[in-house]
Amino acid sequence: MARRRVSARGAIVGTAFVVAVWAFVAYLAAPFVWSELERGAPPQPMLTTTPLGIPGDPLNFGLVGSEAEVVAAFHAIGWRPADSITLKSAVEIGLSVVLDRPYPDAPVSTLVYEGRRQDLAFEKEEGASAGRRHHARLWKVDADAEGRPLWLGAVSYDRDAGLSHDTLQITHHIAPDLDAERDALMGAFEAAGVLEKSYAIDGVGATQDGRNGGGDRYFTDGKATVGVLRGR
Repeated sequence: MARRRVSARGAIVGTAFVVAVWAFVAYLAAPFVWSELERGAPPQPMLTTTPLGIPGDPLNFGLVGSEAEVVAAFHAIGWRPADSITLKSAVEIGLSVVLDRPYPDAPVSTLVYEGRRQDLAFEKEEGASAGRRHHARLWKVDADAEGRPLWLGAVSYDRDAGLSHDTLQITHHIAPDLDAERDALMGAFEAAGVLEKSYAIDGVGATQDGRNGGGDRYFTDGKATVGVLRGR
């Protein structure tokens, strides 16, 4: 019995040591290294970054309209506003993935554009949990020729949860075809009848082997589709 207790205690201590080393590498050492590597790098147009300055998801869509109109447009296609990142929401999304249970308002990680974190974030679960979902972040950036607010956004599809390829932090991994997700989102808006018109603008440029903040590969034609929402 004594030998079993010692063995169990040793296993617990060993596991705790491994977890502590992983946490140090993933949340302290690796982010510091990446932050130093990206220090001083000029911002790239139509490309977000992580809070550490690591290049993130490209901006690939936009909406013209008030905040209330943007929220209503996402509501019309069955998307939900994402919760803010708190200890409670972080625990809930972890349990959602591990236990395969729904969390339709799960938070999304912070990305930065023009020095600001996203103003709005929306998502739509696909499957039984928050492990697979469509999600979008938006930044209010300007006004169009008629003075209506212009929002630029990044939309992608989370295909599963896992560890970041660059930092080993717990994160979602995106599907590589960003254009398919952009086109599906704009198609849903059109089908819901919330758009007056849409048009294309230049984005990050054609990219065949991009990498986002989690180290996931992506490809895109480099365009962003802007939808003008019907006014109330």
